[in-house]
Amino acid sequence: MEAQIWSTFKVICITFLSFWFLAKIFRRSKLNSPPGPKPWPIIGNLNLIGSLPHQSLHELSQKYGPLIQLKFGSFPVVVGSSVEMAKIFLKTMDVTFASRPKTAAGKYTTYNYSDITWSPYGPYWRQARKMCLMELFSTKRLESYEYIRAEEMKSLLKEVFKSSGKPFPLKDYLSTVSLNVISRMVLGKRYLDKSNQNAVVSPEEFKKMLDELFLLNGVFNIGDLIPWISFLDLQGYVKRMKTVSKKFDRFLEHVLDEHEERRKKTEGYVSRDMVDVLLELAEDPCLEVKLERHGVKAFTQDLLAGGTESSAVTVEWAISELLKKPEIFKEATEELDRVIGKNKWVNEKDIPNLPYVEAIVKETMRLHPVAPMLVPRLAREDCKVAGYDIQKGSQVLVNVWTIGRDPSLWDNPTEFCPERFIGKDIDVKGQDFELLPFGSGRRMCPGYSLGLKVIQSSLANLLHGFNWKLPDNMKREELNMEEIFGLSTPRKIPLVAVAEPRLPLELYSM
Repeated sequence: MEAQIWSTFKVICITFLSFWFLAKIFRRSKLNSPPGPKPWPIIGNLNLIGSLPHQSLHELSQKYGPLIQLKFGSFPVVVGSSVEMAKIFLKTMDVTFASRPKTAAGKYTTYNYSDITWSPYGPYWRQARKMCLMELFSTKRLESYEYIRAEEMKSLLKEVFKSSGKPFPLKDYLSTVSLNVISRMVLGKRYLDKSNQNAVVSPEEFKKMLDELFLLNGVFNIGDLIPWISFLDLQGYVKRMKTVSKKFDRFLEHVLDEHEERRKKTEGYVSRDMVDVLLELAEDPCLEVKLERHGVKAFTQDLLAGGTESSAVTVEWAISELLKKPEIFKEATEELDRVIGKNKWVNEKDIPNLPYVEAIVKETMRLHPVAPMLVPRLAREDCKVAGYDIQKGSQVLVNVWTIGRDPSLWDNPTEFCPERFIGKDIDVKGQDFELLPFGSGRRMCPGYSLGLKVIQSSLANLLHGFNWKLPDNMKREELNMEEIFGLSTPRKIPLVAVAEPRLPLELYSM
């Protein structure tokens, strides 16, 4: 009797599963999906994606159009590669595509999606965004930290002056100034100063940790795309994620312990840095979602990483482009000499009076966006875009690298030409969809205003204070301009350059 019941049960299950599978296939066949290449079994279209995915997707968009659908392993991926598509995904239907896909990087490197970048759309993320806009990156708070940015800028210029006449790796210097600025704003001091004997991690090691974090948050991890083989960790990425996460956690625990100890010892303590603000918010009983200790650590890590990498990468690309086009450098220095003069350095308040320097920054962000496909989004429901069906759970990418090379938007799109922005009202604040280095909409980078200040000020002062050339009689045609892919897209070979002072020598003894 039991055998008969068990046999009947199996028949019912098999029948049900067969009908479910057929219904799914029938439903998919009725969908009007965006165009794209036919996927292979198991791997989907991963065979078409090279070491620079944004460039691979650019090539596919040239063949299939500005809206395409692929399959990465088991999951549908929709790619928008035009201003119109960017506007739909990031503005018109922003809330539909406001969530994030689940990835191993989000799980292992951001305290199980507890940070601002990878947390799914919902009450926790909305609260985090409000904290950023109202507390951490408010205009008043950023203005109160201007003295920090000015002091660290002087420190950068001193270090470059010390190295003048000799080849040096520029990004090391840029990363240091960005890290010191964000460290003092977020942590209250230079936790990573070389002179700090009690540092938990050295500045060099911390920069390596940041590079690893950005790389691992941008890679195509096979385990994310084909979940049933994720336990194999075929590329070794998950192991690396766990390792870098432990290193960051050790550092962040030390930071929080120091801040809590200081708050206990100091009666009537008033918050001085962003970690203090986060710890105070964590004690607020009125928060909709309680901010746990791991959330404070996740936010702090986000602030440190986001505030360091984007600035250093963008300025390094800008100097690289100018080394290939000295006539642009000459135009910039003429503007600086005319507006600033040769007897002082550039202040943040001077930047609006330097339209050509601003144009160089915009042109750099057009050709070398830090996040060429932004951070992936996730469709929260079934919907239609441009007449095509997008399924709930589809990953959505906006290829701003392709938009920056669209010949219908830009004349000679592969040429570095800052003049294209002169006299044009195009900014980087998420409203002009032909230039989206920081994204747009709800998931736009919340710290973009700080990043822009550091980028513009760093570049203006480096151009004002120094003449730049390539080392050892290297010709500008020989300068390698290849990139590597991660959550950011830095130079494949770090720029080594020679700086020579161009202002009165007394200005360098600040």
